[in-house]
Amino acid sequence: MKHYDVLVVGGGILGVGHAWAAARRGLRVALLERSHQAQGASIRNFGQVLITGQAPGVMLELARESRELWLRLAQVANFQVRNQGSLFLARNHAEMQTLENYVVERAPSLQMKCELLTAQQVGQLFAGRLAHHHGALQGLEDLQLYSRAALPAITYHLESIGVDVLTGVHVHAAAQGELESTAGSFKADTIFICPGHDYISLHKQQLEQLSLSVSRLQMLKIRAQNPIWQTLDRPLLTGLSCLHYGAFSDLPAAQELRRQVENQAPELLERGIHLLISPSHDGNLIIGDSHDYGPQASPFNQERTDEMLLELAQAVLASPVKVIERWQGIYGAKGPGPYSVLKPDEKTWISLMHTGLGMSTGLAIAERNMLSRYGLLPA
Repeated sequence: MKHYDVLVVGGGILGVGHAWAAARRGLRVALLERSHQAQGASIRNFGQVLITGQAPGVMLELARESRELWLRLAQVANFQVRNQGSLFLARNHAEMQTLENYVVERAPSLQMKCELLTAQQVGQLFAGRLAHHHGALQGLEDLQLYSRAALPAITYHLESIGVDVLTGVHVHAAAQGELESTAGSFKADTIFICPGHDYISLHKQQLEQLSLSVSRLQMLKIRAQNPIWQTLDRPLLTGLSCLHYGAFSDLPAAQELRRQVENQAPELLERGIHLLISPSHDGNLIIGDSHDYGPQASPFNQERTDEMLLELAQAVLASPVKVIERWQGIYGAKGPGPYSVLKPDEKTWISLMHTGLGMSTGLAIAERNMLSRYGLLPA
């Protein structure tokens, strides 16, 4: 039986976050992943590390802590992180009022680093291709990375600092410091389980008590006909995102915006659509998303949802686009809070995300778990 200080089950962002936090403390670590490389939410996302938009409280704290960890990890693991912030674009007067409401009423108390841009200022960006907007909120702390490239780079870095990364391994049992898998039996002082939206493989009975759900998102990679968008250096969002993110959604202006959308375009709310646009490393753009909740994700996409996303993207970018790829993003949703850390026994920890904010907060959750378990070991 192989012995480690720490075993980590799951090679997504939470999993590699736990492995990195443990390895930096000098602990002997093994990471076990069922796929050759994690295939879940950690590579299907927009790569946005959002500070702007986080609900006041623990999620904002975690996002700020994660931001610093991402910058540190990118440097040692040698992957690109864009540090130009983000733009929340106002497509109409109601969206602009929501952004103004946020800047006046909430941003100061959160010590948020952001700026409100006028229509004229927005019109000066990206060769004037955004001049049809009413203004924008510029989030100055937000990061963005290309997760399909970052996750393999992080895994390679973990191996370089002594983590045993075992892929193509299915874990059938993990409790009380003992783990059984298709790669054999293991023992550890601590087992961190990061299962993504797999609620049945390990500790199924305990997870069932949380009545967990999943969210299915339709996402696309596109190429804009106008070449200016091949140089996009930050994520673009719209006022629709203010209806989705906790920092905005309870503001009076956001509630008025929701009523307007309900009257004029209720299908956007029915499909949970709010436009996100992220640059990829190849000059293309990742767009989405929609939200379809349930106990499991349907494999069947709705073409109407893609049509709406493409219409929104073309309107924002003022450019025709061509679809390069389509896929589903899937993440855990609707839990007892934004995330959970369960402890079935004294040596087993389970970390679960219940929102699509794993990229924004996952590294800090892992760091806090390691700090709680191992105290102030140098990291």
